[in-house]
Amino acid sequence: MSGVRPISPRRRRLLAGLGGALTLAPLARCLASNDAHAQTPVVVVTAYPDEVMSRIEAAFHTTYPQYRLQFVWRMPNDALPYLLQDHQAGADVYWSASPRTYAALKQAGALRQLPQTLRTLPGRIGGAQIADVEGHFVATEVAGYGFAYDLAQLDALHLPVPADWDALRDPRYAGRVALPIPATVGFAPVMVDIVLQAYGWDAGWALWSEIAGNAQLVDRGASFVTDKVGRGDCAVGLSIDFFVASAIANGQPLRFAYPRHNGINPGQVAITTDAPNPEGAEAFTAFVLSEAGQRVLLHPDIRKLPARPGVYADAPAGYYNPYAAARAGGLDYNAARGQPRLALSAALFQQMWVEPHKEQRALWQRVHAAEAAGIAVGDARAALSAVPLSETQADALAPMFKRRLEGSVDTERSTLERRWARFAAQQRSIAARILDTQGAA
Repeated sequence: MSGVRPISPRRRRLLAGLGGALTLAPLARCLASNDAHAQTPVVVVTAYPDEVMSRIEAAFHTTYPQYRLQFVWRMPNDALPYLLQDHQAGADVYWSASPRTYAALKQAGALRQLPQTLRTLPGRIGGAQIADVEGHFVATEVAGYGFAYDLAQLDALHLPVPADWDALRDPRYAGRVALPIPATVGFAPVMVDIVLQAYGWDAGWALWSEIAGNAQLVDRGASFVTDKVGRGDCAVGLSIDFFVASAIANGQPLRFAYPRHNGINPGQVAITTDAPNPEGAEAFTAFVLSEAGQRVLLHPDIRKLPARPGVYADAPAGYYNPYAAARAGGLDYNAARGQPRLALSAALFQQMWVEPHKEQRALWQRVHAAEAAGIAVGDARAALSAVPLSETQADALAPMFKRRLEGSVDTERSTLERRWARFAAQQRSIAARILDTQGAA
């Protein structure tokens, strides 16, 4: 961190608590107007951690010394209502990794159309559209999904490094897979949908049921997936590449593998419609998209995947290049197809396999033990794998969940979700009865 002024926890709490009106920002701008040498504030709402923002702040100030960055930290479920307040809470820029939030803000008319000079980077990687086709937001970086793993634990379990998602249904993984909860962990809903698209709706949900049966669940605000694997609690954890890269850089004994079927989640930037400082907002956006700004993302403390293709020529040996992976056919996930149903899928996952996880996991252990003993329990497997709606039905119901973001609570949907929970309970009862009848312990 040499040469970089870190953002202190005290400063972070202050900025996060400025409130809806950001009352200090107008005061700062007033003072700036009376002092020709004062820096003009640029207010950036973000969910990126201090490691990213402190380095971006230092590099930005070198290029644009006339501006002073003010960061307001908001997770996606908080950022949407925050930026829909009167005058958009005084914010100039939104910079984060939550495609659903950007889509909702655009629909609400809360984002400006960016000038063409800020829309020159690729808008697509593989099957994923990473920038708004109408130019209201563009990608600054992308993240790939995959498996954090401890090679020593895999060797002890006599397991190879998983090459794809279906490897995680192996009974030897029982209790050794760290699985983030899709309803509360921001990156996880896309991960769920990658599997649904790769394997098909019914087969994909069946695979998730079995993986969940092998898993330890990881909630937001609890332990990190990387900690679960690094401590030896799990052999494999489902995560995003830069989280794992950061853990490795901090000394965790981990490695990372990308699955054969994969997709990417973009981090994007946009300028608010009511931006008090549109010139400063454009300067910040231009910087994070520039070669200098994009190279910051390659730093060992950050290790993100820049959206600017040419920057990968400066990356360390072995650094994952999503553009090269896409050319090889490894990023065929269609984000536009999946985005409308992400919130529904997260809610369904919650009712089917998170709320009743202890019982569900015990039933899968019984199924695996029975199959190992040569007992026919295919009907029990089918019962545990079934979901209460087809893909067509899910697409029709998805608009009901369009305002549902990770970590939010929406009691209006509770009737439908209770119906799903009852279906799941019935399926578990069927599976248990079959296992009992077949003498499966």
